[in-house]
Amino acid sequence: MANYDVDLFVIGAGSGGVRAGRVAAEHGARVIVAEEYRVGGTCVIRGCIPKKLLVYASRFRHEFEDAAGYGWTVSEARFDWARLIANKDKEIARLEAAYRRTLGVAGAEIVDSRAIIEDPHTVHIVKTGARVRAAHILIATGGHPVQPHIPGVELAITSNEAFHLAELPRRIVIHGGGYVAVEFACIFEGLGSEVILVHRGEEILRGFDDEVRQCVRAEMEGRGMRVLLNRTIAAIERNGRTCSLLLSDGSRLDADQVMLAIGRRPNTANFGVETAGVECDSHGAVKVDARSRSSVPSIYAIGDVTNRLQLTPVAIREGHAFADTVFGDRPWTLDHENVPTAVFSEPEIGVVGRTEAQARERGIDVDVFRRHFRPLKATLSGSKTHVLMKLVIDKATDRVLGVHIVGEAAAEMIQLAAVAVKMGAKKADFDATVALHPTAAEELVTMRHAR
Repeated sequence: MANYDVDLFVIGAGSGGVRAGRVAAEHGARVIVAEEYRVGGTCVIRGCIPKKLLVYASRFRHEFEDAAGYGWTVSEARFDWARLIANKDKEIARLEAAYRRTLGVAGAEIVDSRAIIEDPHTVHIVKTGARVRAAHILIATGGHPVQPHIPGVELAITSNEAFHLAELPRRIVIHGGGYVAVEFACIFEGLGSEVILVHRGEEILRGFDDEVRQCVRAEMEGRGMRVLLNRTIAAIERNGRTCSLLLSDGSRLDADQVMLAIGRRPNTANFGVETAGVECDSHGAVKVDARSRSSVPSIYAIGDVTNRLQLTPVAIREGHAFADTVFGDRPWTLDHENVPTAVFSEPEIGVVGRTEAQARERGIDVDVFRRHFRPLKATLSGSKTHVLMKLVIDKATDRVLGVHIVGEAAAEMIQLAAVAVKMGAKKADFDATVALHPTAAEELVTMRHAR
């Protein structure tokens, strides 16, 4: 690689790009990481981390309400949106600095600029005009929120802007039914906003188990959110300080803020991907093989820009596998099967493995075990919330194909359940495990027949 300026040029300093750059540098590679916005990418700067901080904030209102049943008298609680956002920004700045230090300590160089691929081994640094010859190029540019082509779309915000609103909206309409839409709906409701969720499908959270989807929607509606299905926003108009929305069924809504969360697309436009001959799919995602290599042998891609699984831990693992394989003489690939995931809604969702429908579509004869119950905590608080736990089992092998949880701490529980599913645990293994009482999680090992 002596004929090149660097061994690796990473475009994009999100979680995946940072991991790849750091590990490659630790293996002795000469590395440059270019980032035009802020180091940390979507997850750290305007995604999972700040969103989880807002989730925590949103849960206090209901905790204060529940406290009365346990003997607590809570004086009038007041919420300060500006203080929350300022504290969130302070934490994000700390994390960005930590990411920068991590790369620097490993020996990677950070370039704060947009970078454009000119050919399979040349990258143009826009800010300085410099051209860098790289033995390998890694595209880790992530994705961006999709915006529909409707009149008045410029009046709406996306998840990017939601973290920087000057004030908490009194009424907000959120368009979408996936992770981001559902999570923000619950965040704003918890903080005190009147929330309406508009979704084009017959049910929210496409891709999740049908019972999970129905359970979460019922819980959301029970908390006062309106969920309007089989509808879209057709137009947005300014009406003084508020917005007037025309829906696809001809009805109208008024709101102080409109948020669009209808999906994300890979960031491949204007990065020179086509010029370099990198093949992309119809959505703009870079096509890669199991080792994250594109159609151009010297160019790789990881994370959301490949549209394999749009999850931060997946991008991190893909980046690590790439660096170990190409620079560490330790080849390995990430298995994209049985990856756990969570939705930080209220209540929370944690899932791993196949849904009941997915298993049946593959011709598998399944057993289904489920519990739908009121948690112990709700008995004194008076809360109407319920917990759903569901196991999907292959009848022929007794193997646990899927675990689906809706309830408090679902994400924490599913992380450990994922270990069992990944190892190929059977229902008999769950049954042989002694329950930890009293917990909600004990239901996972005490289910003996379907209900």
